[in-house]
Formats: sequence, C-alpha cells, structure tokens
Amino acid sequence: MPVDIKKKIDNLRQQINFHAHRYYELDDPLIADSEYDQLFQELLQLEDLHPELITPDSPTQRVGGRPLSEFKTVRHTQPMLSLENAFNEKELLEFEDRLKRFLKSENTLSYMAEPKLDGLAVELVYENGMFVTGSTRGDGRVGEEITQNLKTIRSIPLRLTASEDLQPPEMLEVRGEAYLTLAGFKALNEQRLAAEETIFANPRNAAAGSLRLDSRITAQRPLEFFAYGVGDTGQTPCSSQNELLDYLRKSGFRINPLTKFCRDITEVLEHFKHLHEVRATLPYDIDGMVVKVNSFELQQRLGRKARSPRWAIAAKFAATQATTILQRVEFQVGRTGAITPVAILEPVNIGGVMVSRATLHNEGEIKRKGVMAGDHVLVQRAGDVIPEIVKPVVEQRDGSEKTIQMPEYCPVCRHHLIMPEGEAITRCPNSHCPAQRLRLLIHYTSKAGMDIEGLGKKAMEQLFNEKLVQDIPDIYELKVTDLAALEGWAEKSARNAVAAIKTSRETSLSKLLSGLGIRYVGEEVAGLLDEYFEGSLEKLMQATEKELLDIEGIGPQTAQSIREYFHDPEVKKMVSRLMGFGFTFIPASKSPAETPFAGLIFLFTGSLVSMSRDEAKVRIKERGGKVASQVSKKVTHVVVGDKPGSKFKKARELGLKILTEKNFTDLLTGADAQQINRQLSMF
Repeated sequence: MPVDIKKKIDNLRQQINFHAHRYYELDDPLIADSEYDQLFQELLQLEDLHPELITPDSPTQRVGGRPLSEFKTVRHTQPMLSLENAFNEKELLEFEDRLKRFLKSENTLSYMAEPKLDGLAVELVYENGMFVTGSTRGDGRVGEEITQNLKTIRSIPLRLTASEDLQPPEMLEVRGEAYLTLAGFKALNEQRLAAEETIFANPRNAAAGSLRLDSRITAQRPLEFFAYGVGDTGQTPCSSQNELLDYLRKSGFRINPLTKFCRDITEVLEHFKHLHEVRATLPYDIDGMVVKVNSFELQQRLGRKARSPRWAIAAKFAATQATTILQRVEFQVGRTGAITPVAILEPVNIGGVMVSRATLHNEGEIKRKGVMAGDHVLVQRAGDVIPEIVKPVVEQRDGSEKTIQMPEYCPVCRHHLIMPEGEAITRCPNSHCPAQRLRLLIHYTSKAGMDIEGLGKKAMEQLFNEKLVQDIPDIYELKVTDLAALEGWAEKSARNAVAAIKTSRETSLSKLLSGLGIRYVGEEVAGLLDEYFEGSLEKLMQATEKELLDIEGIGPQTAQSIREYFHDPEVKKMVSRLMGFGFTFIPASKSPAETPFAGLIFLFTGSLVSMSRDEAKVRIKERGGKVASQVSKKVTHVVVGDKPGSKFKKARELGLKILTEKNFTDLLTGADAQQINRQLSMF
C-alpha cells in the first residue's frame, strides 16, 4: 500500500470532519457546499478502491447500510428514566420545597435549565473515543440498537475530540435528543405528499419513525442531535451539570444554546418565561423546559424513584387548546373494571394533532364541570399530550344539549355496575367481563407491561376476537402459522412477533408484575416488591398481608389487593401455567461491593438531624439494604433519632439491635461488607 494513499485518505477525513464541524455544530461554514461535496466524493472513490482502509469513524460511514432484518435490544447500564412534570410556577416551587425537605437543608440550590425538545431520547456509547453502539430509550432499561441509523446524523461525532487537556475515557455513555427541525419536518412531509405517502403528524413522530428505517433512508432525513447528559457521571472528570455540558461540547457534541445555569429557583422561573416567549421563533419544537439540580453530589444524595430522578423535573408549557363539539359519550371498560366516560368529539386540530376523543374521567368529574352531550367544549392536550375537556361553552347552548347519564349495567357484559364505598369510580365487578380481559391483555403486551413488539392494541384486539388469546398464558402458545394466517399479517411479521414473545420470557419480576395489572401495583410498587422479595415470585405469592405491610412504601390498600390477587385460585392456575413457559427473572446487576447492606433490614423511629428520613432510606436501598415500616423480628437494626416513638420501646422488648444516628451515619461511610460487619459488631 503506497504511504501517500493512506495519507491522502487521512487528510481528506480531517478536512471533511473540520468542515462538517463548522457547518453542523458552529453554523459557520468556511467553504461552499459544492466544495464539501467534492471532498466527500474524492474520499468515497479512494475508499472504494482501498476498502481495507475504511474505518468506523470515516465520514463515509454516515451514508447508511443495508436494512436490518430486526432491531437487537440493548440493556442500558444505567436506566434512562422519565421525568416528573410541573405545569406551572407553583409546581416548580413545590419541586424545590421537596428537594430541601429531602436534603433537610435551607441552602440555596443552583440548577441547569434546558429546552425540552420534542424528539427521541437516545444513548450513544463510546469506547476509547469511538462511537460503537447507539440505542433508543425503550422502556428505560432496554432499548433498540439503531447504531447504523444514528451514524447518519452528522451532528453526532463518530470519534470524540481529543487534545492534550482532554482525553476520551475508556467508556462514555452520552444521552441526548434526536430531532427534526420544523423546516426539515415540512420538507419531509412535502416529499411524502408528492410520493402519495401518509404524512407525519408532528416532528417527534417523524424523528422516531426515521430512526427505525433502512439507514440509507435515514441518511436522507434532516435529523439533528443535541447532547444533554451521560449515563454515569463517574465516567467524566465533572462535578456538576454545567461542567458536564462544557465537557461534552469540547468532546465534539452540540449543546443547546438556550441551556442556562440558574443560581436559584427565581432564575429558573425567569428562564421558563423566556423559553415560553421565544418558543414560536425557534427552528425546532419544544414543549417545555427540563430543570436539573446542578451539583452531582446533591444529585447522588437525592437519588431516584422507580421511574424518575428526584433531582430533575420537566416544566411543561400550558396546554394547547381548541373549541369543538361533544357529539356523544361512550363508556369504556378498563382492565380493573373501571367505567370511564369518553367524549366523542367533532375532530379538531390541536397543536398539529387531530383530536376526536377526550377523557371525562368519572361521573363526579362530569357533574363538577357541568358538561352535556351536544355542548361546545374547550379541549386541551394537557402537557401537549393527553386530550381532556376543560369546560363547556355554556353561552353557545341552544337547548338541544342532553344530560350525560352513567349506565346501570356494563356496556359489554351487562353485569350490574357498582360504585365501591369510598371510591369515585363506577366499576363492573365481573372479573370475567370480556372487555376487562381484553384491556388486561392489551396492557400486558404494552410498553407499560411486558412491551412485546408486534403485539400492540390492534393486534391484541384481533387475537382476542379470533379466540386465539383469551388469557395471558395463551400469548406464549402462539405459533407463526397462527399469526401468518390472519388478515394483515405476513410470515415475517408473524416470526418477529413470536420471537419477541419468546424474548419476553427473560425479564424482571417488576416488569411482569407491572404487566399482570394487579390493582394499585404500578411500576414503582412493582419495583419495591421485586427488590424486597429479591426477584422471587414464589416468595411474593406466599407473603402475608402483614409481611407486605412491612415493606416501606406499601400501604394497607395495596397490601390487601396484592394478597387477594395471589390468593385467588384462578390467578394461581394462570400464574402456574405462565411459569410453565420457562420464565427467567433477571436480578438487579449489582456486585457485592455495591451492596454492603445486603441482608440488613432497618427501621427508623424519631427524627434525624443530619439528613431527612427519606434520604436515609435511599442511602440504605442504594447499598442493597431494606427498610421496614413496622417493628418485627425480621428487622435487623433500629435507628433511633430524636424523640423516638413507641416503636423504640417495642424494638427493645424484642431485643433488636439499636443504632444511634451517629452509629448509622458511620455505617454509611463503610467501604465494603467486611468493614460494615466490623462496625456493626462494635455497636
């Protein structure tokens, strides 16, 4: 190989990368597009002649390759969590109040505030500076690998920028938003109209759809990318969010220029107003602002809940509204028997989405709002997502409107409806109601449940109506021939669905519990149960109501619901049949070094001085320990704070080990299980 050929190729790559950086990231090109295209074509020709010199970070690798037969899954090393929402300034102030209570501090908190883009969250994994894997958020723990597609986005560096002062780490997991500009979205829809194809409803759908195509098509879509964080801050030398963004900028990423460091919550509120004012002038869609505690030390102390970090929140802009006519009301039966009135509307465009249905929640909500069938109503997409009726426009009534009456009997099984004491929701008590069975099956395969690709709402309705699936275990008996014979299916889609069903058998206990649709058991409670029973479904099924009440975060209503569910003979049969398909529950991947409190169960009584009780509980759970809310012989240690209650007396009567707050805070500094055991033996 002539040395000058390799040098020529290296030189072309350097020139192309330099000019791409000027164009895509600095928006300040130094050469004409035609000159850039000429450089690119020259590199393509040389690499065609010498394919052995093609490298993964060559600019030519952005053009896309053959379509993938299916997308592989990627497990995120750190969960990609969703965010809690705030819809006004009051809720942002309440967010800070919660932070201060948790930290037990009145110190001023600083924040980073950034526009919340309406795109698709993705993760980019770099090894020794080279981009190796890209994936979607998925369910937060597992996403789809779309590396080839992400490589086509020119604002994503294929190799991190390095210098004497900045060397890439061995591993860096960068997170950000892939999106389409409004101009790009408009141009894409014009192309689709010309080709007589269905247009995209909004830029977010277009971006998400573009990243799941043949990557050669993705390469033709005008996608962009802004970085906003990393999976593990320990992979960087940074101690705060503003330092991290500067680090990512120097590494070659685009950072949204409207991201702002805020010295206190007042500046956060000011920036929220500013973003709302400039929203209409931006070249891309934003639906709010993300607020993050700036200090990584405080982020670590604050920790996370099951679905979201405590240290961040999404401040959403006021909902987009429009007026239309409420034509009639239909009554929908949910998976737990809840009867939900659904308003059927004269279709209206709200924020780029055609809305024809809106929830009315329950009978009490209908009466409170005074809505009638035939009313002109003000409708909004709350948080720019969920359609709901705000109020009727009573001034436009002409006397033809009719009062909305809740039905006496289930609209599906005709069973007499009830409203349980203390509840506001009308329910069908018939657990064998076909509508409940169908809603449960749809929930089980949805993203909120087991997230089985290919078995969406329409597919489950079809399988249910065809009598192929009547109960959850029936899903695991489906064969390719069963599906391929149905209208709208082909052998490829049938094979993909059956493969996804098979893959779903390797899951976490929390995900299965979320999918089973047990009343009061959402993602957070499912996570608590998974953690407490260490991934054992058998232990959970045998648990008494009293044992369930010992779990911090589970109250009497939830404990009773769980116990009644697993005590039901029909549920036992269903679960036994389901487990016969070879389910494997994946435990949380933590090493012994990360779980020095494994096997320990703590109980608190009295107030702590050095930290809030909420923070203390988080510290225990992070280290693999458990927290109980009731005194029992299973509790290994009782932490006694100021002015302890009756639990202290009962703990002494049972002979439980008592720790002072000082003993407890000393334990938190223990480096490993051996050191902690030595400390415990001294107390």
